[in-house]
Amino acid sequence: MTLRRFISTSILRAAISIVLLSASVPASAQKFFAFQKDSIPTFRGFAVSFDLVGAGLMAFSDNGQYEGALRINLHDEWFPIIEAGLGRADHNDEVTFIHYKTSAPYFRIGIDKNLLKDKHGPYRLYGGLRYAFTSYKVDIARQDFPDPVWKWETGFGIKDAQCNYHWIEAVVGVDAKIAGPVHLGWSLRYKRRISHSEDGNFGNTWYVPGFGKFGDTRLGGTFNVIIDI
Repeated sequence: MTLRRFISTSILRAAISIVLLSASVPASAQKFFAFQKDSIPTFRGFAVSFDLVGAGLMAFSDNGQYEGALRINLHDEWFPIIEAGLGRADHNDEVTFIHYKTSAPYFRIGIDKNLLKDKHGPYRLYGGLRYAFTSYKVDIARQDFPDPVWKWETGFGIKDAQCNYHWIEAVVGVDAKIAGPVHLGWSLRYKRRISHSEDGNFGNTWYVPGFGKFGDTRLGGTFNVIIDI
C-alpha cells in the first residue's frame, strides 16, 4: 500500500467516524458538526508545521522543545492533527542549588475547526482540543554543602526517576497564507493536567516535556511555519 493510498484510506475512515458522530447528536449540534455545503471536495490534503517558539526557548534558555505537527484538511473546515516534539531542560536553581535535567518526547492528538464563515479563504480562525501525553525520566541533584546549624552534609541525588504526565489543551489560533503553500500561524493554549505519576517522593518535577514548567501559568502558545501538501 502506497503512502498516499494509506492516507486516503485513513481520511475516509475519519470522515465516516465524523458522519456517525454527527448522526448521534441532537439536531442543534448536527449543524455545528456538518460540513459547509458546496462543491469543494472533503479531502483537501494535509500540512506539516514547525513551532518557532519552542525552538527559540531551546536556543536561548535552559528549557524548551522542538515540535512539529501533521494536520489533515477536511473541506477547509475540520483539521485532525497530531503534534509531536522533544522537550528538554537542564536547569540550576540559584536559590536551592538543585540541578534538574530531563529530555523526552511528547505527543498530542486532537482536532481543530475553522470558525470563519468563508471556509475556503486564505485566512483561518480555529478552535480545538488536544489530548497530550509524555513519559520521561528526570535527574535531580544537589551538591553537598554543610547545614548551617547542624553542620552535616545536605546533598542528595535522584537518577532516572520515571514519570508520566497526561493533560488536555483548549486551543484557539489563526493562520494566514503567505505565498504558495506557505502559511504562518499562531495559537494560544490553555493546559490542564488530568493525571500524573512520579517514581519517588520528590514532589512535582520542575519541567514536563511538552507541558512546560510546573507552577507557571497554564497558558502557552506556538508560532508556526505551515506548509500545505
